Amino acid sequence: MGDRLRGKVAIVTGAGSLSGPPDRPPVGNGKAAAIIFAREGAAVMATDIRLDAAQETKQMIEAEGGTCSVFQADVSSAKDCHAMARECLKVYGRIDILHNNVGIGPRRACGLLEADEADWDNVINVNLKGVFHACRAVLPQMVKQGSGSVLNISSTAAVSPGYPKLFIYSVSKAAINAFTRCMAMEFAGHGIRVNGIMPGNIDSPPIYKELLPLYNGDLERMREERNERVPMKHMGEPWDIAYASLFMVSDEAKFITGQILAVDGGLLLKAG
Repeated sequence: MGDRLRGKVAIVTGAGSLSGPPDRPPVGNGKAAAIIFAREGAAVMATDIRLDAAQETKQMIEAEGGTCSVFQADVSSAKDCHAMARECLKVYGRIDILHNNVGIGPRRACGLLEADEADWDNVINVNLKGVFHACRAVLPQMVKQGSGSVLNISSTAAVSPGYPKLFIYSVSKAAINAFTRCMAMEFAGHGIRVNGIMPGNIDSPPIYKELLPLYNGDLERMREERNERVPMKHMGEPWDIAYASLFMVSDEAKFITGQILAVDGGLLLKAG
């Protein structure tokens, strides 16, 4: 166990994980971050809309000697997010880190003219309004403490949409980047840092649900094409996002706020 987050309390939303394909571990970005934070000494509240998924994360953390509690919440609900913050304060007495990791794609891949309003509302409510609700629930405590770190998980799709048929997702992530910078400016004087991470092509469970239909179910072709797009010639892993997150929320990054870090193997270099 490390000590880079010793004494800190972290809420990680989306801390559970989908199962993914059988030849990959069932660990997504949020689950990996929760585990890494705990390894570095943080007490973690693993939050997910699926309680069983959060419980799996808790079991993994506790098996390594870490500290973790769970909370079931739909981040698109203001009520759930405020209950999440209250529970964290009840259990741990403070909130030092908020890691906003929840994100979904549309129910079906389609362009602007084929999209329906329900899909638009669902993606925006979860991806963008979820960050809005979680931050509004947690920020009063961080202001009271005079310190805190918020990390919002965006996507390289925010600045370089690689899948036009998933444009709603790209729009939601671009909005998160703007949200992050605005919030960083507003709360800098309170000792609160707000940053973002833009994952590139990450080999995580959600891609097999959201992107595989674009490849007509051809898993190997999807992997090969996603690997080939990356200048480093391979997709990243959820652990890559987790370790970048660790730095951004730790005191090592105490003079960094309002920044959006691409963790993408050089993917955005091709868009320059």
